[in-house]
Amino acid sequence: MRGMIALREVTKRFGETVALDAVSLDVRPGVTHVLLGSSGSGKSTVLRLILGLAAPDAGVVSVEGTPVDADSRDRLVARMGYVVQDGGLYPHLSAADNVALAAEAHRWPRARIAARVAELAGMAGLDGDMLRRYPRELSGGQRQRVGLMRALMLDPPILLLDEPLGALDPIVRAELQDQLGRLFAGLAKTVVLVTHDLREAARLGHVITLMTGGRVVQQGTLADLEERPASPFVTQFLTAQQLAAPAPAGP
Repeated sequence: MRGMIALREVTKRFGETVALDAVSLDVRPGVTHVLLGSSGSGKSTVLRLILGLAAPDAGVVSVEGTPVDADSRDRLVARMGYVVQDGGLYPHLSAADNVALAAEAHRWPRARIAARVAELAGMAGLDGDMLRRYPRELSGGQRQRVGLMRALMLDPPILLLDEPLGALDPIVRAELQDQLGRLFAGLAKTVVLVTHDLREAARLGHVITLMTGGRVVQQGTLADLEERPASPFVTQFLTAQQLAAPAPAGP
């Protein structure tokens, strides 16, 4: 099956640094695909290339069968929602105004914008008072919910999330992981999630691509990685993550 998103032998350098080295992968429609790896592994660079924020030095990135380039970028980006760490909100706008930005740019009627914001607020668990607040007046978890609402405003078929929960404390992070899992299941969108957290990948991902040093080490389910590791690095990474996990609370 052709991927909703595909990379073919993609290489990207930033100066002397090779961020991606001949990376190929497919993201299938309706699947939550997790890019897993430590900092500097190339995960976020993949998202930047999908969004057209950077161009590959070699290879092809395509979305819905169309190569991402200067001519197609704006049209393709309109079909993608993007969520960054801490929401990436504009500090001078209220939460509701942040959410409505894309719809205003598309000249939606005010009534349609208000109805969509209310619908998304219900999905995200935010009330009207929170939507009137500015980002500085919201908690980290609330800002992340607003960022997710903004990404979903135009109901795009593709959702890209770059370490969306990385700055949150463990309790809030676990709550939002559960909420994201329910949202992904209910919305049936194609999702690409970047994380360094194995538990997050296991909780949210249908397919996991483990990366290191700008290369794909292995792709499959968590069971594939655990039971059929493609290299010693896979076992080393999984073991290190498990050892780093906090111990369960006592009685």
